[in-house]
Amino acid sequence: MPRKLDLRTGRPVWSAYRAPAVPASALTRDVKADVLIIGMGISGAMMAEALTADGHQVICIDRRGPLKGSTAATTALVQFEIDQPLSTLSKMIGKAKAQQAWRRSRLAVSNLAGRIEDLAIDCRLRRTQSLYLAGTVLGPSELREEAEARRQAGIAATYLTPQPLAETFRINRGGAILSHGNIALDPRKLTAGLLLKALERKARFLAPVEATVIEDSADEVIVATKDGPSITARHVVLATGYELVDIVPAAAHRIISTWAIATRPQPRKLWPGPAFIWEASDPYLYMRSTADGRVICGGEDEDFVDETRRDELIADKSARIADKLGQLFPHLDVRPEFAWTGSFGTTSTGLPYIGAVPRHPRIHAVMGYGGNGITFSRIASEIVSASIKGLADMDAELFAFNR
Repeated sequence: MPRKLDLRTGRPVWSAYRAPAVPASALTRDVKADVLIIGMGISGAMMAEALTADGHQVICIDRRGPLKGSTAATTALVQFEIDQPLSTLSKMIGKAKAQQAWRRSRLAVSNLAGRIEDLAIDCRLRRTQSLYLAGTVLGPSELREEAEARRQAGIAATYLTPQPLAETFRINRGGAILSHGNIALDPRKLTAGLLLKALERKARFLAPVEATVIEDSADEVIVATKDGPSITARHVVLATGYELVDIVPAAAHRIISTWAIATRPQPRKLWPGPAFIWEASDPYLYMRSTADGRVICGGEDEDFVDETRRDELIADKSARIADKLGQLFPHLDVRPEFAWTGSFGTTSTGLPYIGAVPRHPRIHAVMGYGGNGITFSRIASEIVSASIKGLADMDAELFAFNR
């Protein structure tokens, strides 16, 4: 397990809001569990909550500690709208599969919102609209086609012409798709809340613990750790984010660098809704507000993974993002109070890889790539927990490694 990344740099906006502490203890001897989860970010937290709810004995480890990876760097626009437009994805994988991927994504956001409410996790959950603006990838006519493709899939979508877009949202663009059913939240508070629920159900959190070697047999998996003790489990879930493990096949993905800013609180200056806003452009701009009225805006993605170069660009990229935000909303104070950068993975289709690793049925991987990481983490918690129970998820093949 050699791959290590400096997943984020700068000061993410979520550092301004206190998340509950998640206790973890040292690994001092060999231990056993039903399921070992490697990674204690948002994906690992969702897996831990789902698996402990099913009655499994769960151990979670992380080489940094709870919430210390890329989770804090997400802008947390929890959308069902996959990076790859439905009309485009249909041409790539077929109309039926593309429609089902979008429907499952929409269901996952709804299920996540319901689960957060059921568990009474305070993560500043807010249901929100989403505006997808015409841009360099999809112009107004292509957006009309996209809206129709969504309607054919049973997903509500309203195409806005320039006049209602300007009148309702004060945005001057050639067109936009208005949709409903997305959620905004604080990702650190959500991750901590899920982990603490798992802890209530007797999950064990061990950190910092670095897994070094994974060996699996017909009935168990043994994971060696850097400091000596080993962990034996019936199943292992790899929720390591973009730090890939050698045992996971090199799927069609690449690592991207991205940047984001957050302004001071200015709730009276926000656009109506306040809806998520993102562009049909490459690179695209995306934005949301926080519960106290800050504007989070990100984009300027580049296709490289050199952490030093990425970090050196924070000032320049922040200025560019602020300038674009100011062009869209001239009345906003776009000066960054927070600025950060991070690395994330993406696939050509925009779909994640989830499920058992080929030839290793007891090792499950969660590779929730793209801009929908939190949504895909929810899908993974459903698919993997069903698999460990010996059940089949009807959409598992959509996201499988051998799809």
